[in-house]
Amino acid sequence: MDPVVIPILVAAIVVVFLMASTVRIVPQARRYNIERFGRYRRTLQPGLNFVLPVADRINTKLDVREQVYSSDPRPVITEDNLVVNIDTVLYYQITDPRAAAYEVADYLQAIDQLTVTTLRNVIGSMDLEETLTSREEINSRLRAVLDDATGKWGIRVNRVEIKAIDPPHTIKEAMEKQMRAERDKRAAILHAEGERQAKILTAEGTKQKDILEAQGTQQAMILRADGEAKAVELVFQAVHRNNADAKILAYKYLETLPHLASSDNNTFWVIPGELTEAIRTVTTAFGDHSAAGSSEAAQPEQETAADTPAEGRSPQLEAGSMMSLDAATAADEAEKQAAAAVSDAKAEAAEAAQSPRRG
Repeated sequence: MDPVVIPILVAAIVVVFLMASTVRIVPQARRYNIERFGRYRRTLQPGLNFVLPVADRINTKLDVREQVYSSDPRPVITEDNLVVNIDTVLYYQITDPRAAAYEVADYLQAIDQLTVTTLRNVIGSMDLEETLTSREEINSRLRAVLDDATGKWGIRVNRVEIKAIDPPHTIKEAMEKQMRAERDKRAAILHAEGERQAKILTAEGTKQKDILEAQGTQQAMILRADGEAKAVELVFQAVHRNNADAKILAYKYLETLPHLASSDNNTFWVIPGELTEAIRTVTTAFGDHSAAGSSEAAQPEQETAADTPAEGRSPQLEAGSMMSLDAATAADEAEKQAAAAVSDAKAEAAEAAQSPRRG
């Protein structure tokens, strides 16, 4: 090989190496810190960049996208002297690559230690119950402290979230018992409220039922009374329209009289004073003058006897002018006399009807 060719090849290789060392391609969302002879020179932006070979070198390569850092559970003491383990999640972003590389040795460790100390200060002023229910407040206070401290490091803390709060096992058991008791209490209250509402609804239904039944009974009684009144009115009009005489009325009166004692519940009943008058009318109508005379003779005696008792007593039928008979005997005797009078009247009416035919 020609001795001149070898130096040329070596020179070409050196030139290619120097040119390759001059060009630097930075990916998107990346930042490269360049040092020249050990001193910070500049930060390369994404794209094609040129540097001086041998003099310039890349010190740090940083990712400026938002990143997530999850810390390990750390023991923290609350205000009521309970130890709880809390682990956090940190969302941060590098805003100044130079400060992140030269202002702090390890920004992740610095953020983690700052988070732990701030968390202990915040939780130390709260009891367990407040700690478990005040996560938003704890997150806000942590973010304010971390954002203020990491600003000079070229890092912006976007969010801080508490991932878990683990109290001791005994506290967990006590909390479970408390929750179970609260649920049993709510269940008992709901059951009692249900029974109360059921009883109220039942009472309201019973009340409405009684009201409707009473209204129905009232309407039925009104309609029944209206019917009876109309029936009486029709009978009254029929009697006056047909000009019924006293004989028919007395006969109907005597037919109705036995029904006064037809009920089993009647233990005492009063015979009207005009019974003898009705009997006399029926007897006279069919020609029994002797019966009529006896009835007329008995009438003054009855009126005389009715005047002697005390005021307010109703006249009662007596048999053979015996004043010592009780009310039941008087009722039986009156019923017998009424039945006998009715039967005699019917017999005489039948004979009177047959006598014209024979003649």
